[in-house]
Amino acid sequence: MERLIQDDGQPHYGIFTTPPKRINYRDFDFRSPMGRRLGALAKWRRFHQFQYFGLISEQLIVGCALANLSLAGIGFVYLFHPPSGRMIERQFKLPFGFGTHFSQQPDDGLCELRSGRNLLRLENRPSPKEKRLLVELDDGTRIDACFSEDEPRFQPMCISTPAAVNGWVYAQKVAGVRCAGEVRSSLGDFDLQRLGAFAHHDWSAGYMRPETHWNWACLSGQVAGRRLGLNLSCGVNETSYTENCYWLDGELLKVDTVRFAFDRQRPLHPWCISSQDGQVALRFEARGQHQERMNLGILASNFKQIFGQFSGVLRPPGRDEVPVANLWGFVEDQYVRW
Repeated sequence: MERLIQDDGQPHYGIFTTPPKRINYRDFDFRSPMGRRLGALAKWRRFHQFQYFGLISEQLIVGCALANLSLAGIGFVYLFHPPSGRMIERQFKLPFGFGTHFSQQPDDGLCELRSGRNLLRLENRPSPKEKRLLVELDDGTRIDACFSEDEPRFQPMCISTPAAVNGWVYAQKVAGVRCAGEVRSSLGDFDLQRLGAFAHHDWSAGYMRPETHWNWACLSGQVAGRRLGLNLSCGVNETSYTENCYWLDGELLKVDTVRFAFDRQRPLHPWCISSQDGQVALRFEARGQHQERMNLGILASNFKQIFGQFSGVLRPPGRDEVPVANLWGFVEDQYVRW
């Protein structure tokens, strides 16, 4: 598919085997809930885009995100060292996205944020098909990590769904892939390949609900010699289709709707995550969190990304159960008004 938005101004919807080459949001026939056609300013204001890259290993956990919220460009990065419990965190908020660049090509583009001597960059390369994270901070922290999707069996989750009465969301997710590269920081120097690190990636964009909330879970690791990745959410991409799935050695297996049971006021207490079709039954034990709160009137966010370990079972239809024991991953609780 060359473009997500068709000639009639409407998106393609569904779950795709290959991603669109371009999210041509400016061609969207954007209208008010009452049917009035909206112009270029409204298209710019309501279009939002974000990208996330996570690294998982027993020795190092990393999360990095960039977001274009039209009125602001936002980025964060954190590094957590499980053996010591030490953590490095940085957050960036740039008015009107000054100092940022965002491509609308999920597999062939560059997104980055520059603030002083700090750089967060996410590259999506088509040939070979790679995702790369580059972080350079003014305290000497440097992350250079990449993974490849160039294996015949691997299929990313590519999904486009309606959102509210006049919007849509395109999301592209990957988990359970091996990661290479290096990290230098005050936590230590790490060779990601030697650590046996895994990566996951999220590229999302669209005209999302003006006020929304979601929960999300992701894990990556190895179970009985097989690579396992998992992506589950509730609250954002469930209109007609869901993004819920897991990967076994790169093979995508679809999951029905999921339920996140947890205490919102005590997010570091255990979470229970289960799917309606019985394929997922997991318990999450938190080890730490990255949290951000922002209230600028028009823009507001209450964001908690919690890292820890999953245990439980996955039940792929017609196959042996997949036990999950203390695999590292993430859960998320997010409210946003944009």
